[in-house]
Amino acid sequence: MNYENLLKKRDQYQAGIDHIPEYALQSFEQAFEVEYAHNSTAIEGNTLTLMETKLVLEDGISVGGKDLRELYEVVNHRNAYRYIKRCIEQKEPLSEKIVKDIHAILMDHIFTGGIYRNVDVYISGAQHTPPSPDAMYRQIKNFYADLSWKGQTFNAIELAAWTHAEFVRIHPFPDGNGRTSRLIMNYQLLANGFPAVSIAKEDRLVYFNALEAYAMERNLESFCELVAGLVEKQLDRYLKMVPGESGTGSEL
Repeated sequence: MNYENLLKKRDQYQAGIDHIPEYALQSFEQAFEVEYAHNSTAIEGNTLTLMETKLVLEDGISVGGKDLRELYEVVNHRNAYRYIKRCIEQKEPLSEKIVKDIHAILMDHIFTGGIYRNVDVYISGAQHTPPSPDAMYRQIKNFYADLSWKGQTFNAIELAAWTHAEFVRIHPFPDGNGRTSRLIMNYQLLANGFPAVSIAKEDRLVYFNALEAYAMERNLESFCELVAGLVEKQLDRYLKMVPGESGTGSEL
């Protein structure tokens, strides 16, 4: 990961975003919101296609033959993403309250969110088993306590990657941990001036393997590289819309 190069592109992005034509910026960010909701819910098994997700989110059209829960999942994801953007605008640091709020929004009309589990959970196909409730409560409290000093020892990409990987390793909620962890990863990116990213459902095997490496060995390197690559691609997309910018980075 060439962090200095990412910082340079981030600064170009921050300097240039106000010069992107308003319609181009709005349409790009609206398309990202749909893509992000689709990918993040599809990784967890939601069967809506990208076009069906667009119909639900942009056109308010209910898709026949789909479970009502799946429709709520994409709507809730859109709402949770908008919530984190509002928190970022108010310069609120990531906190336990915000994480619980994110989860409650994600679970709206599904079950009561924002409440930690009191039962053991297991992740299909993973070697890692999340901690039992007593250990989980200690570890999630340590997670929030560590957020501040990790921000002083990690760079912004490492902090975003660690926030996601450590939270999903602990798995504090009965369901929705993956979506929550991807949103709080983006919270850290946005708070540090980077754009939000979406992990494509087609890349989930590489993604899960990187998270497994952290859960089993505390090896964050492969996940950091994954996040850094996604951030660079997203920065390049924005830079290509800036008048006079060549979009200097390479598409990875």
